[in-house]
Amino acid sequence: MTLIRWEPYREIESLRRRFDRLLDGALMTPLAIDPELHHAPAAELEETADALLLRLELPGVDPKTVDVEVTAESVSIAGERRSEKTVPEDSAFRTEFRYGKFQRVIPLPTRVQNAQATANYQNGILELRLPKVEEEKNKVVKLSIG
Repeated sequence: MTLIRWEPYREIESLRRRFDRLLDGALMTPLAIDPELHHAPAAELEETADALLLRLELPGVDPKTVDVEVTAESVSIAGERRSEKTVPEDSAFRTEFRYGKFQRVIPLPTRVQNAQATANYQNGILELRLPKVEEEKNKVVKLSIG
């Protein structure tokens, strides 16, 4: 019987190289560099005593093209950021801006009164004020011990 020396670090390094090759291949697919790639705007959710404040980054997006739907449990935002730039054929143009359609559904931690929700768009930030349902504001749970 032949003894084979086990070298765990060599196996880990081999696994890391395989994983790197796998990721390199996945990131170079046409989908990763597609200018119509869907993306989701960054969001911030703040909970106060009587409402939820949801802020989303939408720089360069016309607020008239944004579709916001509020249910008692979630908020859905969809829209499109369009490029206004036309490039003549004899020139070069590079951009890191994201253009195209976006969509995001954000589940809410408490139920809200969707009929009383308000929206404000200023300086590329969409702010939604979502008043909580009355029973959620006054919800008290009595616990029995033992």
